[in-house]
Amino acid sequence: MAMTMNLYSRGDKIFAIATSVLIGMFTAATLYPFIYITAVSFSSGFAASAGKVILTPIDATLAAYKHVLTDPKFWVSYRNTFIYTVGGTLMSLAFIIPGAYALSRPQLYGRRFWNLFIAFTMWFNAGLIPFFLNMRDLGLLDSYFGIMIGFAVNAFNLILLRNFFEAIPSSFQEAARMDGANDFQVLWKVYVPLAKPAIATITLFCIVSRWNGFFWAMVLLQSEEKIPLQVYLRHTIANLSDDQEFTATLLNQPYSVETVTAAIIVCAIIPVLIVYPFIQKYFEKGILLGGVKE
Repeated sequence: MAMTMNLYSRGDKIFAIATSVLIGMFTAATLYPFIYITAVSFSSGFAASAGKVILTPIDATLAAYKHVLTDPKFWVSYRNTFIYTVGGTLMSLAFIIPGAYALSRPQLYGRRFWNLFIAFTMWFNAGLIPFFLNMRDLGLLDSYFGIMIGFAVNAFNLILLRNFFEAIPSSFQEAARMDGANDFQVLWKVYVPLAKPAIATITLFCIVSRWNGFFWAMVLLQSEEKIPLQVYLRHTIANLSDDQEFTATLLNQPYSVETVTAAIIVCAIIPVLIVYPFIQKYFEKGILLGGVKE
């Protein structure tokens, strides 16, 4: 018996050590890209282009940030990204919360069909060209509203919140009904306060998705004054790469395509890093409760 306990104890220790090593490796692998990009952004253009930067800045300089932060187009695109992120997230929540509540109600007519129909869109959709033609025919090309409304509802987020609503005991709704509450009052005064962890999780998903939106913003927006930060980054890389005069004098430049790109990426990451700690405490709880159906 004592030998068995010692073996289990030794095995537990080995498992704990192996787990700690693996977690450390995964953490390092996750953090290194950000550390590398930050180091490149503060390095000289020649050092970055030559591939000398590995972990810390080489020939540290703020030239890349000066180039980025003094460009008026950067601040226009930054403003646009905030508009798309804040407006798009609020619009998504305005559709997802009532939609999830309706799908969670047993008395919804055709409930099974609507749930299967929405889940179907997670694997199959009309495709890129039909979606573009639909946006064009609706007059939503090259507009702030088009970017916000065109991607307002994500099936995964809708199903996640629906599962959370279904897990809330029906006794809460029955008590509210006895007090004379209608469906809208039950939703906003009972379900929404109870679903704060799930809503915070979905809000984070929406924020990250909107903030990093690139492909459709590039396709649907033609005006330079309406493009978001990610599209501005692509334009900057293309412009610097195609600038023959800049390329010819690269050795004498305090920044390069790599350092400017890295500086823009760091500036784009900062708002997400600021917002995430305030939502993180709800994140795990929201995923677990929203992903389990009783």
